[in-house]
Amino acid sequence: MLIRVKRGWEMSEREATPEAVYRDRRRLLQGMVATPLILGMGSVLSACDDNVAEAGDAVLVAAADPKPDPSAGLYPVTHNLRYKLDRPVTDEELATTYNNFYEFGSSKNIHRAAQQLPIRPWMVRFDGLVEQPFEMGVDELLAKMPLEERLYRHRCVEAWSMAVPWSGFGLRQLVEFAKPLSGAKYLKMTTLHDPDVMRGQRASWYPWPYVEGLTIEEATNELAFIATGLYGKPIPRQNGAPLRLVTPWKYGFKCIKSVVAFEFTDKRPVGFWEELQGSEYGFWANVNPEVAHPRWSQATEQVLGSDERVPTQLYNGYGEFVADLYADKQNERLFM
Repeated sequence: MLIRVKRGWEMSEREATPEAVYRDRRRLLQGMVATPLILGMGSVLSACDDNVAEAGDAVLVAAADPKPDPSAGLYPVTHNLRYKLDRPVTDEELATTYNNFYEFGSSKNIHRAAQQLPIRPWMVRFDGLVEQPFEMGVDELLAKMPLEERLYRHRCVEAWSMAVPWSGFGLRQLVEFAKPLSGAKYLKMTTLHDPDVMRGQRASWYPWPYVEGLTIEEATNELAFIATGLYGKPIPRQNGAPLRLVTPWKYGFKCIKSVVAFEFTDKRPVGFWEELQGSEYGFWANVNPEVAHPRWSQATEQVLGSDERVPTQLYNGYGEFVADLYADKQNERLFM
């Protein structure tokens, strides 16, 4: 007889918030206080508070209605039942208006300014240690990838969290599509660099463009995901359109947005936050409640949209999927 052992973070489908409820519900953001970091030059920093504007610039720009996303007809996509939650899905209103995107400003309230982001044409480059470097448009890429929806938890290094339905495809499929050479040990990803539109990139003290990296083993783990949609629609600009990395066992600053380049390399990439403040934000960035950030505890998290604090779980509750990736790396700084 086959006995299925329930994972520690898992709940049944009947316990999840029904789709009709989480799509229609609108609650006000309660009790969320961003934790600022102060570094050199008096600029406000926080590794999950992904936005800053050049001194003197207004962050919120009155944006014209953006052009509709041409991929809208692809959504909603099939829901993958393998990935479940231990809490209700976060309100769409909150998840799409409480955002981190330093390219558009240091405030969480950058969703209006981000509407300036042009998402077509959007070319994606694959280079480095691959059989043949190439570039293609995002819509051609989407046509070649198996799209699905997954429910994932997101844990910010600032100790707030949310749970959302991402649509997209496994990063493993993208790696296989790029055909890396055997010498490729890491995947380096780069965000669009366009200071005329992304006004935060005018801040010269930041190491633009935004870069992040994973080992090939992490990139090909089944949880690693490229999000192209959210809440059954194309992913909004403020959430990282049109391509955003999602690695739910890591802190959110690893989840690079608006990716334009995937480079396969034999050298460990230095990410944006690691380069800026390596003593606080390391390469691995796995969630661990017992390893405090140098300036605040990681033992609990505040669920976005409520005043509830809940215990943080090791690897954000996804240890059964990813702990084996780090079994031989105990001498590394794995968690912050």
